[in-house]
Amino acid sequence: MPDMSASVSLAMTHLVPLAKEVDQNKVTPGVLGFIVFAVMAVAVWGLMKSMNKHMQKVDFKEAPETGAEPAGKQAGSPAQ
Repeated sequence: MPDMSASVSLAMTHLVPLAKEVDQNKVTPGVLGFIVFAVMAVAVWGLMKSMNKHMQKVDFKEAPETGAEPAGKQAGSPAQ
């Protein structure tokens, strides 16, 4: 596959100059943007951990009805 290696090399030669053309006067998120993102990520992680703890406490099993007969023995059931 020498053709693939040549195409990768060609792509890299076109991408390297693009990295050098970054405008130094351009506004970027910087450290404050990273700190805000990190705080939001920690908050989401904490909320998900709390939700998981609360979901563990939920009981999804339904209690059987006291006056109901089993499904196969109901009056008028066509499966008899």
